[in-house]
Amino acid sequence: MSGHPPVHGRCDGSDCLVEADDPLAGLQIRCGGKMPGMLAIPALLALVRKVRHAGIAQECRLTAFDEGKLIAFFASVIPDGSGTRIELRQWRMIGETHPEAGLDAGAGDILLHQLAAAHALLDPEQHVLTADLLDRGDAGLAGLVARWQGAPGEAWTNAVEIAGLTHQQPLHWRLMDDTVFTVEGGETLWRARLLPRGDHGFDLLIIPESLPEPAEEPVVDAGKVVENGWSRAIGRDLAPALRQPITRIIANAETIRTRLAGPLAEDYTGYAADIADAGRHLLDLVEDLADLDAVESPGFAPAPDRIDLGDCARRAAGILGVRAQERSIRLITPPEGMVVPAIGEFRRVLQILLNLITNAIRYGPANSTVTITVLREENAAWVSVADEGDGLSAEQAARVFDKFERLGRSGDGGSGLGLYISRRLARAMGGDLVVAGPGPGACFILSLPVPPVS
Repeated sequence: MSGHPPVHGRCDGSDCLVEADDPLAGLQIRCGGKMPGMLAIPALLALVRKVRHAGIAQECRLTAFDEGKLIAFFASVIPDGSGTRIELRQWRMIGETHPEAGLDAGAGDILLHQLAAAHALLDPEQHVLTADLLDRGDAGLAGLVARWQGAPGEAWTNAVEIAGLTHQQPLHWRLMDDTVFTVEGGETLWRARLLPRGDHGFDLLIIPESLPEPAEEPVVDAGKVVENGWSRAIGRDLAPALRQPITRIIANAETIRTRLAGPLAEDYTGYAADIADAGRHLLDLVEDLADLDAVESPGFAPAPDRIDLGDCARRAAGILGVRAQERSIRLITPPEGMVVPAIGEFRRVLQILLNLITNAIRYGPANSTVTITVLREENAAWVSVADEGDGLSAEQAARVFDKFERLGRSGDGGSGLGLYISRRLARAMGGDLVVAGPGPGACFILSLPVPPVS
């Protein structure tokens, strides 16, 4: 929302948008929501819930679809009693193109906006109109943006040192796009990307030449958690931008594979099936990275509630029933009517069980059995997933929950993050995830607290 005042809103303790300035209220309604009503903007709703549960103000760049057009904005969410207050800045449409550009902005521009550390709006002569700092981690860049903000109308190149530039300014935007520069007083390398806006000038995006290493401790500024590091950039910034184009690739490949668009030679339907499978694999990796960012974020906390582990186990098995049938694997689940009360977040418990059962199906032998058992003890409720595969050695069991651990496997579609994330989730809910001792087959046990006796 460069050059325009921020947009404000407020959500109650149920994440219902109860107050909103006109731009936010309009987007809420166009996304299928009501005023007042449950927040209908998915990325913003996820951030609001995260802040409400953690009780810590957070901010990040988000994207949303507005009647088929992608918009980007910088969102700050602050706890407010039992609810949250919202402030949106730098609201703009992504994907505007210029005939000279010769490219469809699409997903490429979305990724650039997600990675940008600073943004400036330029006139057709590349003079700065407005500028915004998106990442406060570099003092030199902050000084550059402050200079642009204090002296609008200056050519953006006057305040930077561009590597290898000997020509007199101004140069055509194509010659300036993708140039590498440094800021006075700093050694960090930055890359300038210019995105034409028709006859209205350019968006100048300042991209780090390389992503910083993750900090040992979370950076806190003015009471807000400022996430940084490569894992934050991938999980928080890239994952939301990648989901939509990858999903579109999968959908288009399936349309080709099933010949819905017309007759096609058998070889090409096979190619389309390979594309769809690769897309699903990539989407799984994106979701794993997003989950990794969530569980490692400062203040991460699930929303525990009373759940039935028996119901969770049956639901997870039902979701994966077709996949099990493809390998002739029989899933043995707790009998209908068996109730095992526990305390946990239903969505996260289901996520853990889906991961455990998927692994059992993937690594267990064909024509075998996967057994899912639930039980309540005095101080804990637990659910186990056991397969009839080769099992794990003591050495493998000791490192199976490590981040990116694959146990030497390759080409199986796994990321090495599923068990790591699952254990983090289990422990965040007050339980644990362990692997049973060496023996025939692998057996993973999820334990959770039990509700107090009423």
